[in-house]
Amino acid sequence: MSWIEQVFQPGRVLARTLVLLVCLAGQLLFFEHGAGARDWALALGALALSTLGRWSPLGVLLVQAGLLAGADLYGFAIVLAMKVLACVLLFDLAVRRPGRQVAVGAAVLGTVVCVNLLDQLPEQLPSVLFRIAVVVGVPLLLAAYVRLGLQAAGRERERGDARLREARLAERTAVARELHDLVAHHMSSMVLRVGVAKHVLSSGDPRVSELLDGLHATSSAALADMRTLVGVLRAPGREPASIVEPEGLPAALASVVEHGRGNGLDVSADLDPAISGLDTVRGLAVLRLAQEGLANVAKHAGPSARVRLCVRLIEGGAVRVDVIDDGTGAPARGAGYGLIGMRERVSLLGGRLEAGPVEFGWRLSAVLP
Repeated sequence: MSWIEQVFQPGRVLARTLVLLVCLAGQLLFFEHGAGARDWALALGALALSTLGRWSPLGVLLVQAGLLAGADLYGFAIVLAMKVLACVLLFDLAVRRPGRQVAVGAAVLGTVVCVNLLDQLPEQLPSVLFRIAVVVGVPLLLAAYVRLGLQAAGRERERGDARLREARLAERTAVARELHDLVAHHMSSMVLRVGVAKHVLSSGDPRVSELLDGLHATSSAALADMRTLVGVLRAPGREPASIVEPEGLPAALASVVEHGRGNGLDVSADLDPAISGLDTVRGLAVLRLAQEGLANVAKHAGPSARVRLCVRLIEGGAVRVDVIDDGTGAPARGAGYGLIGMRERVSLLGGRLEAGPVEFGWRLSAVLP
C-alpha cells in the first residue's frame, strides 16, 4: 500500500494534479472533438479547483457537482470529463474523511447525475439508476478498499512498533540486570573495602589518607551513577539524558575538572555560562565528552600533562567541546572503545568529532548542532 499512501497524502497535490491534467487533455484532444475554448476553460478551471481539496475536499466536491450541472445545462462538450473528475474527488473524499461528509458528497453528486438524466425518465429508469450507481458507487467501493488497506497497514506498523519497543525493553532490562549483578556488585565491594582501609590507616601518612579519600569519593560517585543508569534502563519512560539536568551542567563539568586534577592533571577550564541553557540530550553528551576526554589524557598523556577543557556556544546555537593537552603518548590513543563511543554519541546528534595529534600533544574537538 505504500504507493497509494504516497499518492493520497495531503502534500501530494501536485502529483495528482499532473496525472489528472494529462488524462483531461487526452480526453479533450482525442475523444471530445467538438471541444472549444469554453470547454477547455471550464475543464482547466475545474482541475485547478480540485487542488483545493487538500484543505476542504467536501467543499470542492460540492462546487464540482455544481459545475457538472452547469456544464450539462448549457451543453458543454466535456460533461463526461467533468463526471470523471467529480468521481475522483468523491474517491479522495471517501479516503480521507469520515462517513458523514462522504454521505453528503455522494448524495449531492448522485442528485446532480439524476437531474442531468431527467430527460431519460421514466422510460430508461434502469439505465439511469445504473449510471448513478457507477458514478457514485464505484468511487465509494474503491475508497473503502483503500481505507481498509491503509488501516491494515497502520495496524501492522503499530504492531511492529510494539514489538520493537518490547525488544528494546527486554534488551535494556538484560543490560540493567548484568550491570547490577556484576559491575555494581564489585563496585560496592570496592567502596566498602576502601572505607575499611580509610578507617585502618586513619593515623598513618596523610598522603595515604588523602588518596583513599579521593578513591572513596570517586568510587562512591561511580556507584551512584551506575545505580542511576540501572534505573534508567529499567524504566522505559526515562531516557539516559535524565542523569544530568541542563542547569546543573556547569557544576557537573566543574566536578569533572576537579576529578581530573585529583588524578594529577594540570587542568584549566573555560566554561561558557550559557551552556546551562542547553537541552538535556546535548548537555549529557557534553558531560560525557569532557569525562572521556580527560580520562584519555590521564591514561595516554601521563599524569603530569597540562590539559585545557573549553566548552562554549558558537554561531547558530551549536556547542563546541575542545580538550587539548601537551602530553606524550599520542600514538597509543584510540586503541580502546572510548573514542569510538564518543564518535557514535556525536554522530547520533548530527554533529562532528575530530581527534588527533597536534604540534604539541593531542586535540579532541566536537561540535553538536
